[in-house]
Amino acid sequence: MPGITADALPSYAQGAWDVPLLGDTIGDNLDRTVARHGDREALVDRAAGRRWTYTELAADVDALALGLLDAGIGKGDRVGIWAPNCAEWVLVQYATAKIGAIMVNINPAYRSHELQYVLEQAGVRMLVSAAEFKTSNYAAMIELVRGNCPELEDVVLLGSSRWDEIAAAGRAALAADRAPLDAAAANLSPDDAINIQYTSGTTGFPKGATLSHHNVLNNGFFVGELVHYTEEDKVCLPVPLYHCFGMTMGNLACTSHGATIVLPGPAFDPAATLAAVAEERCTSLYGVPTMFIAELADPGFDDYDLTSLRTGIMAGSPCPVEVMKQVLERMGMTEVSICYGMTETAPVSLQTRSDDTIEQRVSTVGRVGPHLEVKIVDPSTGLTVPRGEPGELCTRGYSVMLGYWNEPGKTAEAIDTARWMHTGDIGVMDAEGYVSVTGRIKDMVIRGGENIYPREIEEFLYSHPDILDAQVVGVPDEKYGEELMAWVRLREGAEQLDAEALHAFCTGKLAHYKIPRYVHIVDEFPMTVTGKVRKVAIREQSIALLQQAAR
Repeated sequence: MPGITADALPSYAQGAWDVPLLGDTIGDNLDRTVARHGDREALVDRAAGRRWTYTELAADVDALALGLLDAGIGKGDRVGIWAPNCAEWVLVQYATAKIGAIMVNINPAYRSHELQYVLEQAGVRMLVSAAEFKTSNYAAMIELVRGNCPELEDVVLLGSSRWDEIAAAGRAALAADRAPLDAAAANLSPDDAINIQYTSGTTGFPKGATLSHHNVLNNGFFVGELVHYTEEDKVCLPVPLYHCFGMTMGNLACTSHGATIVLPGPAFDPAATLAAVAEERCTSLYGVPTMFIAELADPGFDDYDLTSLRTGIMAGSPCPVEVMKQVLERMGMTEVSICYGMTETAPVSLQTRSDDTIEQRVSTVGRVGPHLEVKIVDPSTGLTVPRGEPGELCTRGYSVMLGYWNEPGKTAEAIDTARWMHTGDIGVMDAEGYVSVTGRIKDMVIRGGENIYPREIEEFLYSHPDILDAQVVGVPDEKYGEELMAWVRLREGAEQLDAEALHAFCTGKLAHYKIPRYVHIVDEFPMTVTGKVRKVAIREQSIALLQQAAR
């Protein structure tokens, strides 16, 4: 193209790839892997001391699938899963996929307020849940909200007699006649909805991103392709399974390649993670940057043999240069990959490659993934901007969700008529197609890899009897990347409110990571001339206040 420089090219890229998209359902894909690698190890649950080969995993998945059918669960029914990382979580993921039930992921940090909303909004018929975890009494919270969820017919606590009953019925059916399972599988399409994951909205409550077999299976497969997974790989997953990072980039990347899923524990623990890598000889390790920072800082780090590590995936927030250097040098993860995405895109749209430089891994989120498209547009016109200019990052392709569950209006706001998903993130594409994410059009806060939308928290704070109005912003934090600060206007005659009192009010009702760490009482908010709250000014003043308090 004579006379046209690279910088003048549009900020558009598409991921041409020699390997075609998979046309399987998740169940069919698992069966193909079992046929090829039945004797290889599929799943290791370190905390429970249990291990499965692919043949054994397939048998337990099929038995649970038949048990669910026997319990009246079928195609399109929503089955909630509310538990920390464990083998049962994996079994439920694949068993629901086998029969076409839609698995609804519920964050283990949720409290009654959030649990009830998800159960109602998704119309969950069966909830599979841990009885408790750490300080959370899940069983008690379920009983607290169950009466307000008319579609919830069955609660199955892991380890309970009801769980054993479903498992036993499934095993008996598998031994006698698996025809009902085969009939259910024959009635499935890769384009069927298979999963609902809740992502916080800019207004009010979370939205349920509805994903198909095709969405998540292909995303997991191609993420695994870019880090060169084979049946020889063992992938350590300290990241939560309820998130796409765990269930798609982790579980599905493994099972589509015949690799081994290694769960180091129910929740992240740096020592347990390092021990799992060393003792299981893991070749890959996942985490957000704060997880890698904690592992590198573990007092016993040098005692662990990490020489088996080759690769891994880091996502959730930007990685500091020094941390990346240590991951490469001290952990031996020379092929570590950076991924960018969102729940609505199943999740990964951009990814670095194994031969990318340190600079490309810390200053960009990589290039477009296989069979996907990305572009950077002017938010006001929708036109693609030239490379090197900032705009809104959009993505299109197989990974884009079916929509938000039962929310066509919000779906239309996020996905335009040409099926481009508008991320709300500000990005810049360079001449080689690498994208840097430089900010957010929306005011989303990312705390330790968790996406938080302040409006949801503000809506909840309005329920406090002394709060007239509230604005929540993200402020820089050394450990988590960002923390939450609430600016609060009190009702006349109300007593003063501090961070401790607000924390007490939120505890048990909001997930811990959504509870503001800082509280600032004000009479008025900074406003524009048209009467809109100036959140940029609130954030700037918040940072100044915290810096002043630290002196």
